[in-house]
Amino acid sequence: MTLHNPLGADVYQRRLKPRDEDIRGPYFRDQTAVIHSMPFRRLKHKTQVFFSPDNDHVCTRMEHTLHVGTIASAICRSFGLDVDLAQAIGLGHDLGHAPFGHRGEEVLKDLLREHGGFHHELYALRVVDKLANNGQGLNLTYGVRDGIVCHCGEKYEREIAPRAEAVDLATIERLGIYPCSYEGCIVRMADKVSYLGRDIEDAYRAGLIREEQIPEKVKRSLGRKNGEIIDTLVNDIIAETGKAGRVSFSEENIELMRQLYDFNMSNIYRSQPLVEYGEFCEKILRSLFAELGELHARNGADYDRYDHDPVPLFRRFGRHLRKLAHIYQSERTPVAVMVGDYIAGMSDDYALKCMHEVFIPEPLEFDLPRGASDD
Repeated sequence: MTLHNPLGADVYQRRLKPRDEDIRGPYFRDQTAVIHSMPFRRLKHKTQVFFSPDNDHVCTRMEHTLHVGTIASAICRSFGLDVDLAQAIGLGHDLGHAPFGHRGEEVLKDLLREHGGFHHELYALRVVDKLANNGQGLNLTYGVRDGIVCHCGEKYEREIAPRAEAVDLATIERLGIYPCSYEGCIVRMADKVSYLGRDIEDAYRAGLIREEQIPEKVKRSLGRKNGEIIDTLVNDIIAETGKAGRVSFSEENIELMRQLYDFNMSNIYRSQPLVEYGEFCEKILRSLFAELGELHARNGADYDRYDHDPVPLFRRFGRHLRKLAHIYQSERTPVAVMVGDYIAGMSDDYALKCMHEVFIPEPLEFDLPRGASDD
């Protein structure tokens, strides 16, 4: 079965700023733009669930985006869809995630509540349209931008179909709107497929759960390991979508996915160690938010003053403001949003480093130069 998108290719390939395409094609070009961007590079130090882990084998956001892209591409191949488009959406879909996973997002949502809150899907669009590339944006195609802002992987629908109209993505203020392409819909489903089993594997390694705790029906029907779960659900999507023409799970498997998500929520995401660590993460983000807000109150747009601050973080924040001055001036951006932009872009490790710089000064050097007397 071949699926056909509701809109014309000219809509999906449209860019915010016109440009001549090259041999790569529009969507492969978007992939390279995402991969070479600074926000994508930082994903290797943004973790899914286990904040700033001291273990190279725990899933990072970068690994997750690669999984989503490959899962979505496998499904798209079955229906004659554009694999390059699916890969580009998958690579870019989590560029808006805050440090410290969903706990970080909750904190920023509260800190920015007077300015519309914070949603990583909407922020990802802000990143690719405006903030990345020193305020020039990545100039991605409409199809990729649409898939990014509409990917919402936390809602467990049984089936979805692409919407049939092109909307101004910059005006989207709520979550829940479906992508306008089958590729975007498949990425949205692949997001769920990707993290359920992977989070279990990391929880095994962390000693939070044991395999025998997983509901028996889930293990029997979906699988015991991440690879088995992915294989089961990918084949399920292909079979069900082929019947309905909508991107679908079977009734049985969507119910099992919900059970597995509920199990993960109770035993992993809300486990005592993660809750306690999350409290530390919240204190870090709130402290950095307050410090940078007070810094801006002192210095405003006098960027030279930031350059002479003894705190390295404050100097870097000043350079950030200078680079994005044309965006912030044209938007009349509130200070809280400027600070939120900077903090949302942080990796887990960088947030910890910044906290150290602000509150723990570097020790004075007492080492003697070579040949000096210690008398």
